Amino acid sequence: MLPALVVERLPRLVGAIRRLATRPLEEDEDIILADELAGVTAMVAEKFTNDRTAEGIQRAMYLTTGCVSLGLEDILSTDSDDAALDFLIEHGAEQAFKRGYGMIKELAALPEDTLVGEYDQDTVYAQRRLKEVFFDICYADPSQNWNGPDKYQTQLTHRKEVQAIVRAAAWLRRHHYEGPISDPDLNAEGVIALAIIFAIENTGRITARTGQKEFERLVASVRKNKPDYEEGWAKLLAQLPAQHQGIIADRIANYRETCTVIQKMRGRTALKTLFTELESYAGSELEADY
Repeated sequence: MLPALVVERLPRLVGAIRRLATRPLEEDEDIILADELAGVTAMVAEKFTNDRTAEGIQRAMYLTTGCVSLGLEDILSTDSDDAALDFLIEHGAEQAFKRGYGMIKELAALPEDTLVGEYDQDTVYAQRRLKEVFFDICYADPSQNWNGPDKYQTQLTHRKEVQAIVRAAAWLRRHHYEGPISDPDLNAEGVIALAIIFAIENTGRITARTGQKEFERLVASVRKNKPDYEEGWAKLLAQLPAQHQGIIADRIANYRETCTVIQKMRGRTALKTLFTELESYAGSELEADY
């Protein structure tokens, strides 16, 4: 069996610096670039590592390498090391660093999961989260392969999907039939679950939070009136802005097949059992009213 081929993929900055030795440069271009990189590294060491120790400086150098490389990957439309070097010489390493760091800030500002709490708005927590993402993606050993751009893109795609879910849930909260819900703690999946489950009553109203009494009323209504679930879901979707319809439609398709609360609603399952199962879908969006 032949060994797998290992493709070298060093940080883009490393490839650009390698080109310095193989092409003619204008006077002091290499020195200017070196000074810029040293200045950026010193700033990173002061803010993120420790500029008083050799280890801190080295960690800052690795972060600078990754962040500049991330910026170059986003700026350039080609894998050419010559193009990367041309950009660094013409525009400066700081410009590439700023682009990469801006991408990290954008990523860190997006929600990581669908459970949103008041602490997510805390500035201290936000700075800690930014630092964690910065280290996770931009820490790049110049002598090792680096997958920072792929990791960034994967996380960006995931977080934007989470953001779409959170925004859909926030819209449902604002249009709750009893009035907007302003609680800073949000279980986005729980809100969506309640809206879909209560939509089967086919009344057209939106439920984003509930308690046991209201759920018991729903069960009694469904068992007595036997509403058309599909019509109820269609009414819910019709009220949603276009940007939220896909999220809710996907959840409806899933719940239609898998939600035990919906499946058992018309049967003789005890209310206590149904409410216990509802808790697994709605989580913290259920209110204790008994």
